[in-house]
Amino acid sequence: MQTAPIEITTYKSLERNKYPFCPGCGHTLTLDHLNAALVKLQLDPLKTVIVTDIGCVGMSDQYFDVNAFHGLHGRAITYASGIKLANPDLTVIVLMGDGGTGIGGAHLLNAARRNIGITVLVFNNLNFGMTGGQHSVTTPHGGITSSSRLGNLERPLDICGTVAVNGAAYVYRGTAFDKDLADRIADAIQTPGFALLDIWELCTAYYVPNNKFSKTELLNTMQWLNLQAGVLQRKDSPELSRCYREEYASQRGKPVLPSDPIEKKYDSALAQMTRIMLAGAAGGKVKSTGSALALGGMYSGLWATQRDDYPTTVMSGYSISEIILGRDEIFYTGIDKPDILAVITSEGLSQVHQQLRAMDETQTVYVVPELANQIETRARKVVFDFSSAAANKKSLAVMTTAAIVRHANLYPLDAFREAINAGQKADIAQENLRAVEAGERIL
Repeated sequence: MQTAPIEITTYKSLERNKYPFCPGCGHTLTLDHLNAALVKLQLDPLKTVIVTDIGCVGMSDQYFDVNAFHGLHGRAITYASGIKLANPDLTVIVLMGDGGTGIGGAHLLNAARRNIGITVLVFNNLNFGMTGGQHSVTTPHGGITSSSRLGNLERPLDICGTVAVNGAAYVYRGTAFDKDLADRIADAIQTPGFALLDIWELCTAYYVPNNKFSKTELLNTMQWLNLQAGVLQRKDSPELSRCYREEYASQRGKPVLPSDPIEKKYDSALAQMTRIMLAGAAGGKVKSTGSALALGGMYSGLWATQRDDYPTTVMSGYSISEIILGRDEIFYTGIDKPDILAVITSEGLSQVHQQLRAMDETQTVYVVPELANQIETRARKVVFDFSSAAANKKSLAVMTTAAIVRHANLYPLDAFREAINAGQKADIAQENLRAVEAGERIL
């Protein structure tokens, strides 16, 4: 025998039934309207999420018996978007102030543009209420705040117009005093797409006393700014999280693997995890050589990671490639103390003094002759002299790495050659293979 579902009469927490706001603050009215909307819809509390950020309204989530996420100022929409994309079956509601709306403006635009199915309630009291009443992006022209004592000179942001022109599915502007606000919130929540309600309120702590503001002045200001009230946009357009799931439904449950799994072709004698750093110059093929070194390790049945570091400039400065090879899966890719450090150029040397000081007698530094005397370390030092090599000097990183692969017996040099052929254009690969031959002959 089936039992009728229990009707939920309130979503407000029984443990925290009194809001923490100033007397007369509009947040209290808006939250009561939200509660009424949730009761009307009878949403499953376990499938409902309220997301807040910093500001007075940021304290609201703890007063509702649903899931909650409290984050950084202006970032509530990003968290809500991630939650909705991760689970489209959730009802996700954002509570944020006009301050957070301005701080997170780019997130607001993109959530509307992408039509992510979240509902955003903007508690718009025309100033930063929590931090002392500074002007915000919605403060009307002439509004007196703690940061605009002679009157705000800026033009206020039309939140509704901004999200509407960027594709929001539902847009509403009203006040906390609207009798039908609960119904409008319910409409927005039920809209499959991005929905926003710009709810104008009174900040009784700051904006009201500074501007002799009132409910009547709230409505007059809206009219003076030529900002219409009511439902401003309602459109039926594809919601992103659903579209995403439908597009990739055929891939659900399948392992995420490369289209061409890397096949083991060689055997490596490497017994323990080995951390390698190649320290050279930008334009010196350091990064591509590191990639070939890692791929050669995978061809030899090893786990491999690669992490690169270089400045924002192009073809100037240093270039560092960090490669880890091991028999077991690698969970941390950082290298504080390398087992093998190749110092190829002065630019690379400038970046690895800390690693050189950390290395000990069990580790090896490979270095070109002109830099050998500049290196102070307890590690064993091996000098590679490529002065007689016929290969292109720009391939110094390749020559050095080929010599290291052989000298340290990381894996067969043929695996390194195959990795170069597999990952590089034919003409570049041929040049680098000549560098490998030069590196092989050095020992």
